[in-house]
Amino acid sequence: MTVLSPVTFLVVWTGIIAVGLCLGRVLWTFLRVGARAVWRGLGPWQPGRTDQRVPLVAAGAEPAHLGYYWRQLWVDACTAGRYGMQVVWTAFRDPWLHRIVRNLFRGRHPSGRRGRAPINRFGYMVLVAPGTFVGALLGAVLATVLLAVSLLYFGLLVGLVWLGCATAVPVLRAVERGWALARGIRVKCPYPGCYRPVPLAVHRCSGCQKPHKSLRPGRHGVLGHGCVCGHRLPTTRLAGRGKLTALCPHCDRVLPETVGTTRVVHAPLVGGTSSGKTMLMAAMVEGLHAWARHGDLSVEYASAEDRRTFNDLNQELNSTGWAHATTGGQPRALMLTVARGRRRRLLYLYDPMGESVSEAERVRAQKYLEHTDGVVLVADVLADLKVRGRLGTEDAERAGAARPSTQGPWETYQRLTGELNALTGRRRGRLSVATVVTKRDVLDRLVTLPVPGARVDTWLEEIGLGGLVRAIGHDFKDARYWAVSAHAATGTGPLESEQRRAAEPVLWLLAASGLKTPALSAPRAEPEKRYSPA
Repeated sequence: MTVLSPVTFLVVWTGIIAVGLCLGRVLWTFLRVGARAVWRGLGPWQPGRTDQRVPLVAAGAEPAHLGYYWRQLWVDACTAGRYGMQVVWTAFRDPWLHRIVRNLFRGRHPSGRRGRAPINRFGYMVLVAPGTFVGALLGAVLATVLLAVSLLYFGLLVGLVWLGCATAVPVLRAVERGWALARGIRVKCPYPGCYRPVPLAVHRCSGCQKPHKSLRPGRHGVLGHGCVCGHRLPTTRLAGRGKLTALCPHCDRVLPETVGTTRVVHAPLVGGTSSGKTMLMAAMVEGLHAWARHGDLSVEYASAEDRRTFNDLNQELNSTGWAHATTGGQPRALMLTVARGRRRRLLYLYDPMGESVSEAERVRAQKYLEHTDGVVLVADVLADLKVRGRLGTEDAERAGAARPSTQGPWETYQRLTGELNALTGRRRGRLSVATVVTKRDVLDRLVTLPVPGARVDTWLEEIGLGGLVRAIGHDFKDARYWAVSAHAATGTGPLESEQRRAAEPVLWLLAASGLKTPALSAPRAEPEKRYSPA
């Protein structure tokens, strides 16, 4: 036996104890405490507990926490992994290194009891302590390596989750944008002084009423945003974003509930002062409701303010039989939701002042014309000098009592088209014009003019307004003509047939947008007849 035999024996013995202790206990203990620490590090798991890792929402910023996938996912994964490693080596230092191994090297029992016999103390120091130290160290190293490999796979899964969320954001945005483009949904503000496009409305939280300017898939969340008050807000129309109160991001006024989900049809009524625009708009709304009563349409006011506005106008017509001249600068659109079958449209009816088309500069200021889908040209033929010159004495008195407009339809049309081309660009050639001759109840009682029949365009040519008909046909994509008595369709004792006729121009414009109403707005072959007051 050589001199190195005792040393070799001690090395082998130490290795046996180290391997046995490592595989038999220490490795699994360290893995258990490390995995448990990683799990706890992903917390806190109790609702309401604060977490210093979550950044606070800065004042003036979007009142929503950043999406978990955006930052917190990586923060939790890294801190949990680091905490698990720290716990493994903390467990190695105490109790193994600072208590158990130290006691053994001092000749004590691992619990700290002093050995009674010298041979016991010698055994602790020489035979047990080195193997215990090496086994604990080996277990800590192996546990760290295995935990690191597990965390590496966990990191790959976290990366896949982050990649999936990051990919879902542009995909959801593109799907929603494509859906809106396919349905022709382009939101515009209906309020005077604004009329600007609304690519994304501001949505109020249903809990704290804080405005969220970026409620869509993004860094604050993919399917939902977590408001600072704790409410979860949906980020897509499919998830229910349309149920939240929406505001215009430019003027901070409330938009209709159907905004962003329904195609908008802008239909301004253009005519001179006292041409009958306001009464015609009232007759159109009554006519839409008349079609709805027969089950052909579904008509609803877009908001309580729209209902209140029309009720006030209706009360005025019932009490006086006339509508006061429109005042107050640029108009607010009267909004109605019109549906037929599964399709629906959000109808914006604009009733501007007659003075708004008296000068080119005033027409240019009507910014809502930039978004128009079709124009309702309100033609008061009694205001045309050539037509007035053809009237006899009694007919002239009747025409004067009808309060003719200060501006004829040809002058109105010239000022409109002169600026409409600049406002809409090349779109003017794709627009439709519904020309409505108003005050038919007066026209039918004139004896020196022919009676408006089924072909109102032909009748306009007969009375000397053929230039207007030819200009409309040349400048616009499509044109249709009606003669309506708004007085007979509104007020007390209205005629339902005249109400439905008054709605036909609007139905025709809605049909051009894809709403299935062509049968309602098709021209009817009618014999010429005199109007009989109700």
